[in-house]
Amino acid sequence: MTATIGYLGPKGTFTKLAVDKTFNGEVKHSYSTIPACIDAVNNGEINIGVVPLENAIEGTVQLTVDYLVHQVRLPIMAEIVVPIQQHLLVHASFTGKMADIKEVHSHSHAIAQCHQYIHQHLPNATLHFTSSTGKAAELISERKGEPLAAIGNQLAANIYRLYTIQKNIHDFPNNHTRFIVLSKQRELVKIAHPVQSEKTTLLITLPSDFAGALHQVLSAFAWRKMNLSKIESRPMKTGLGNYFFIIDVNQPYDEVLFPGVKAELEALGCQVTVLGTYPVYQLDHL
Repeated sequence: MTATIGYLGPKGTFTKLAVDKTFNGEVKHSYSTIPACIDAVNNGEINIGVVPLENAIEGTVQLTVDYLVHQVRLPIMAEIVVPIQQHLLVHASFTGKMADIKEVHSHSHAIAQCHQYIHQHLPNATLHFTSSTGKAAELISERKGEPLAAIGNQLAANIYRLYTIQKNIHDFPNNHTRFIVLSKQRELVKIAHPVQSEKTTLLITLPSDFAGALHQVLSAFAWRKMNLSKIESRPMKTGLGNYFFIIDVNQPYDEVLFPGVKAELEALGCQVTVLGTYPVYQLDHL
């Protein structure tokens, strides 16, 4: 069976690059928003969805986390870590200088990744947020000769025939993004790359805010010598001061340690949900 794969589009996004590098040959569909892609997997329109989760510079893509927790629960089947190179793109007919650029368009995370560059080199340009870097490139391609620029990747420049006026404008060189692969069918998620590591992601909610609550949660992992690579709190959306925690554990789910953690935390009144146990793939270049 050939898998159908959805991604945050249109063409030219980093998500599309990640999908092309890891799922060669499968049928691919683009979606204009992260929720639309997740919904398509949940509704059976596609088998696999790939969406961004976290960037090394800008942090968590909160829309992805919140939608998976509050709206649609889909298991995480894999993680793809991709190097990110942001370029400043203009229409091929643009004849001005960089100082002439009046508007910069891109996804909010891409703009944030290039904040210092924009501040230093484009201080008078207004910033316009789009649903993706690919959408920004598409917009610029339709505005011939205008003093506008998009922040995006080389694929977007090639697809929309844009000129790269400046390469690598992101503020920090070690710029990577984590993408998660969502599916109800594990057997269809076939990635022909070496597995870098294994990870399990947990959703933990506390019964109430009490002294030492987070310490007790972390202690359940610490004395078992389970290494945590990330812990993040997000609002429950039920009132001020109510939070849930997303915890990444650097090992696959087993039948000894994880059930022990779950039982210990549930004895404290916590709720524990496994969002996924999955391999991590690292792409060295795009």
